[in-house]
Amino acid sequence: MIEQVVVPLEDSAMIELQRLQPVGTRRRGFGARRRPLPRGDLRAWQDYRDATEQVRIAIESVTPQVDGGRFAVKAVAGDTIEVAADIWKDGHELLKAAVIWRKLDLAELRAHHVPHPPDLAKSWREARLRSEPFNDRWVGQMTLDEVGPYAFTIVAWTDFFGSWCEELKKKRAAGQEVTSELLEGMALIERVAIAARGPDQHVLFERIAALRAAQGSADRAQIALAPQLAELMERNDPRWDLQAFDVEIPVWVDREKARFGSWYEMFPRSCGTNPRRGSTFREAEKRLPAIAAMGFDVLYLPPIHPIGTAHRKGPNNIETARPGDPGSPWAIGTPEGGHTAIHPELGTLEDFDHFLATARENGLEIALDFAVQCSPDHPWVKEHPEWFSHRPDGTIKYAENPPKKYQDIHPLNFETADRERLYHALRDVVLFWAARGVRIFRVDNPHTKPPSFWEWLITAVHKRHPDALFLAEAFTRPKPMRHLAKVGFTQSYTYFTWRNTRHELEEYCNELFNTDVRFFLRPNFFANTPDILPELLQKGGRPAFLSRLVLAATLSPSYGIYSGFEVCENRSLWAGGEEYLDSEKYQIKVWDWDRPGHIKPLVRTLNALRREHRALQLADNLRFLLSSEPHLIAYSKATPDLKDVLVIVVNIDPYSVHEGFVTLPDTLFNHRPHYEVTDLLTGARYTWHGPTNYVRLDPKTLPAHVLRVER
Repeated sequence: MIEQVVVPLEDSAMIELQRLQPVGTRRRGFGARRRPLPRGDLRAWQDYRDATEQVRIAIESVTPQVDGGRFAVKAVAGDTIEVAADIWKDGHELLKAAVIWRKLDLAELRAHHVPHPPDLAKSWREARLRSEPFNDRWVGQMTLDEVGPYAFTIVAWTDFFGSWCEELKKKRAAGQEVTSELLEGMALIERVAIAARGPDQHVLFERIAALRAAQGSADRAQIALAPQLAELMERNDPRWDLQAFDVEIPVWVDREKARFGSWYEMFPRSCGTNPRRGSTFREAEKRLPAIAAMGFDVLYLPPIHPIGTAHRKGPNNIETARPGDPGSPWAIGTPEGGHTAIHPELGTLEDFDHFLATARENGLEIALDFAVQCSPDHPWVKEHPEWFSHRPDGTIKYAENPPKKYQDIHPLNFETADRERLYHALRDVVLFWAARGVRIFRVDNPHTKPPSFWEWLITAVHKRHPDALFLAEAFTRPKPMRHLAKVGFTQSYTYFTWRNTRHELEEYCNELFNTDVRFFLRPNFFANTPDILPELLQKGGRPAFLSRLVLAATLSPSYGIYSGFEVCENRSLWAGGEEYLDSEKYQIKVWDWDRPGHIKPLVRTLNALRREHRALQLADNLRFLLSSEPHLIAYSKATPDLKDVLVIVVNIDPYSVHEGFVTLPDTLFNHRPHYEVTDLLTGARYTWHGPTNYVRLDPKTLPAHVLRVER
């Protein structure tokens, strides 16, 4: 790929140059110094390079990247991603730099990715980087169009012609003699002409002839500094000393619903009118139009599989079930079937397919629960006892989270010697439902299983279904939660449910949306779950439901509620606990969806605003605003072009009216002394003056403003 070229210089010097030939890229002339690389790891390659090459261009602190390229950066199809790097060279020569990226084949997907240097012989797309003044930071953008895996890296090279032009201009401006500099420039142009191809080569040689024929330094300088020559030199730049960043950085691109979606959780067995008999899928279909009418686009179903009878739990998690008690859906499996079977009271696989199709007709995508556990009656318990942990007396261990005991659930043992077959069996469960059209999986307690398993499973599924999405229900410590996101989970449950004060919300949301965490962890702000009835909702009543709904729906592009939230269900099993009284986890419930005090109109309005306003669909545009009242939290969400600017103010105290002043940065209102804002929740219109304005919110009426700044 490298040809040694010796070019005579008119100033009597002899230099040896490396002329790069095109290397199969989409832009002619793009290439890199390449020597046969030794086999081995990245360290060996670096040692070899350091010993055999003189590297003068430094490329450092590349963003975005996750753990040095060990894990993929996350993006959404159509995203324009900002990339940046520190790039510099010794001396005073100018540099050029670019981000290059390529779509990977699904066959290239590997779990447990090992960072490796980029293969510049492959075909790459390119976009130039621009240098920020005085700090050697270079920034640019790349657009990723399709779902699936990508890779990118940074390249930089010396701008020899630009450097020469700058030196020539400075010396001429100082009145210095530039005859020698013009000779150097002519030699440089000649070397580029030799490397050029097509009509440009002929034009370059014509310019060289014109330079030689010109009389005097002034005429030569005018020809040499002409914009047309600069364009020719740019177009044919051989990039003699091109240097690439050491690592090819992986990116995983998802479809839009990976970042933006409104989730609704529903037990399909609780869609009827008889508390002693669960509803079927066909009966549950009647509930779908009402869910769609509230503006939700993802319907999450807890496990729909046969429920074991051994140690079945009764209402409110009592250890002895009564005749007819349905048991917990998370106690998966009977002798008739396990994770790929349908509970017979819900119907058949054909009934599920019909439910799936009806959901699509209503604009709803179904998300299924994937719980890696079994009831004592699951077929795997008899067929593969080695997949479970046993006590010294030979009995199989049941699940525990002291003081809670789950006698109706057996966790799987990932230390089994038969790990390969266990892995494949669990993968095949996901592929079974994916083959029926399910592309979203909410994973129960993934933090209690090896992260390496999830990385393997998600990679295996993505090889067949790159549009599959995985939500991690991991209410665990921050670092395990983050690691699960790194190994491939599309979205993550968060601590939003327990962040109530202004300081708590600002600190946590800044961590999620305004630090490097945003490169790999996408939050889903569920306001409640079947397991979690927060204390604020128990005590704060309807005003608390209103404020938490606005916060969840406007802080995060993805959020969700568990059914009952819209009717302000807040009865707890015991004081100080987070368990619902008469929880659907253990019994069939009959709901009155129109009972007094419901907040469905606000749910509909917020979900409609989320669809209409691009600013609410983005994750990294959250900016908190100065508020004089600690119970008023204020923040903005705006599109990059500032055509859609929203200011949200929420009273987070459900008991009292609060008033105060909110201050906007000048850019949000375009430095105008007077401007209009419209409350999108009520239609009220206000004239604001300058950056700081008065707000008063009563939680008993509506504890929030969602204000559009009129442009």
